[in-house]
Amino acid sequence: MAWYDEAVFYHIYPLGLTGAPEKNPYGEPVHRLRELFPWIQHIKEIGCNAIYIGPLFESEGHGYETTDYQKLDGRLGTNEDLKEFVSLAHQNGIRVIFDGVFNHTGRNFFAMQDIRKNRENSPYRDWYQNVNFWGNNEFNDGFSYDNWGGYNIMAKLNQRNPAVRDYICNVIRFWVQEFDVDGIRLDAADVLDFDFMKALRHTANEVKPEFWLMGEVIHGDYTRWVNEGTLHSVTNYHLHKALYSGHNDHNYFEIAHTVKRLYGMGGNKPDGLKLYNFVDNHDVERIYTKLSNKAHFTPVHVLLYTLPGIPSIYYGSEFGIEGKKTYGTDAPLRPHLELENYRNCLTENGYTKLIAALGRIRQSQPALSYGDYQELLLTNRQYAFSRNWNGTSVLVVVNNDDNEASFRLPAGNYGTYVGLLSGRKVSAEGGWIQVSVAGCSGDIYVAEECANWKESETVAIVNQNVEKVLVDDAITEKNNTQTVLDISDEMPHQEEPCKQVFFIEEASHEAAPMETVPVEETIKEGVSVQAAPEEKKSGFVDKSVTEGKAYESMTIEELQEAILSKMEKNGPVTEQMLRSVQENVYPNSLLNWVKSFR
Repeated sequence: MAWYDEAVFYHIYPLGLTGAPEKNPYGEPVHRLRELFPWIQHIKEIGCNAIYIGPLFESEGHGYETTDYQKLDGRLGTNEDLKEFVSLAHQNGIRVIFDGVFNHTGRNFFAMQDIRKNRENSPYRDWYQNVNFWGNNEFNDGFSYDNWGGYNIMAKLNQRNPAVRDYICNVIRFWVQEFDVDGIRLDAADVLDFDFMKALRHTANEVKPEFWLMGEVIHGDYTRWVNEGTLHSVTNYHLHKALYSGHNDHNYFEIAHTVKRLYGMGGNKPDGLKLYNFVDNHDVERIYTKLSNKAHFTPVHVLLYTLPGIPSIYYGSEFGIEGKKTYGTDAPLRPHLELENYRNCLTENGYTKLIAALGRIRQSQPALSYGDYQELLLTNRQYAFSRNWNGTSVLVVVNNDDNEASFRLPAGNYGTYVGLLSGRKVSAEGGWIQVSVAGCSGDIYVAEECANWKESETVAIVNQNVEKVLVDDAITEKNNTQTVLDISDEMPHQEEPCKQVFFIEEASHEAAPMETVPVEETIKEGVSVQAAPEEKKSGFVDKSVTEGKAYESMTIEELQEAILSKMEKNGPVTEQMLRSVQENVYPNSLLNWVKSFR
C-alpha cells in the first residue's frame, strides 16, 4: 500500500488558474503561484489529498515548450514560491506531483539554442531526434528536426542519447531535492521511448520512497506502460470516453464493458492496474459541457469515485463550470478563477457538495481503493457493482433514467445498510437488500454496523429532475413511475460487509429541504408503487401490469408478450414485428427492450 493507492487528485493548470499571460515576457517574476495557497484549504475541504499541478517550469507560452527545467516560470513566480506551495500542501496532508515535459523542449532551451548557433559543431546536435542540416523549417533555421504533434515549437528530444537520459534523470533528482515533489505526470508518455521510461523509473525508485510516475497515454493496451519496469499508472482515456458517452447514450453497457476490459488487463485483480481516472482535464471539454443531460453530473461522479482506479477532479469542475474547445485554442478549458467567487460553494453549490461528499466517502472506505470489482446488475439505464476488500463490502448503484429505480442486491446477512449519499436505511433480509435510487442519481451502500455518522452532518438535497411528494406514507414520483430490478436468482451472496462508514445525504444540484422516507415504505413485495393501469384494448396482454409482476421475474414468453402489448399501444403489430419479438429468446435483450418503451 502506497499513498497514491488512496489518492484523490485535484488537477491544476497553473498558468490558466492564475490568469498568467499567454506569452512569457521573460521579465521580473510575478508571484501568481502564491494566489493558489488558499486553494490548498479548499482542496482539502472537498476531500482531495493529492495535487497534480503543471506545467510549472520556464516556457515560452502554454508551458509545454520548456526552456528551463530548474526554474519556475517567471509568470508564476520564483522557486521559493514553489517550495512554499509544496510545503503548505504537505502540512495539510496533501501530496504533490509535477508535470514532467520530457518528450520535447522549447526552441529557447539551451541545447536547441546551441544547435541554432553552432549547427554541426554543436555538442548538443544529437540531443534532438533526426536533426537534418540539409533541411529547413518555418523559422528558417537552416535545419529540421522531429517535433511533437507537427509543432516545431516543441522539438523532440533524442531519448536514446545517454546524455539526454542523464540530464532528465538529474532534473528529477533536482525537483525532489529542491521542492520535495512526490511524483511526476509524464507528458506525452505514449510517444516516450520505453528504455527512457525505464531509466526514469529507476531514478524514481532511487530518489524517494513511493515516488509515483504516471503517464499521459490515450490509446492502446495500458499494460505496455504500467508495470514494474516502467510506470505506476497512466491516464484512463478509455474510461473517460465511456463515462460521458455512456450517459449521453443511456448506455451503461459501454461503461461496464470498458471497466471489465480494463480490469481484465490487470489480471482481474484489484491491484493489477490502478489507472488515473478523470472525466475532464486541461485538454478535453468540461464534463458539464459534454453531458447532454446536466443532471447526469451526479451518476458520472459517483462512478468516477467508486470504480477501480484513482479519481481526479480538474480545477473548477467541482463548481459545475462550462468549458468548450474553440478552434485554435484550449484557453476556454483553462480559465482564470478566483476562489473568492466560490467562497460559499460548500454550503450553496450542489455540485461542490457532491464532490466533497464523494471525496470524504472515498477516504473513509478503503474498499474503494483496494477492493475487487464485481458487477451485480446491468441494464442500459441502471448499473450496480460491489467493491470488496478485507472482509468489507461497498455496494454502488447508479441510474441514468429520469425515473426512480429500485434494485435488489446481494448484501450478506448483516443487519441494516445505509446509503451514504441518500441517507436511506434498508434491512438485509436473506442476504439481500432492496434499495431505491432517484432518477439521474446514484448511491453508495454500506453496512451500518460500527457506523460513525451524525444526523447533524447530513446535507439534504433533492435531485433537480425528480420531484418527490409525500403521499399516504409512501414516496411517489410526479409524472414518473419506478423501475424495479431484481437479480436474486442470478447473484451469489457477498462476504461480511464493511466495518467503517461515512455518511452524508445526497449532494446533487439544487439545494432544498427534503424529508427522508424509509425505502421499505416505497416497496410492496418487490413491486414499485404505481398508478392503477389503464384498461387495455384487446390483443396482447401486458402481464407485468395485470399480475403486478416485475419484468426481471418473467419468463422469456412473458417478456415477449409484454413487448408486443407495448407495441400494440403505438399502432398495429405487423408480421415482421411479431417475428422479430418471437425470434428473440435472450432474456437480457428482452429486458432492455421492454424497458425502452415510454
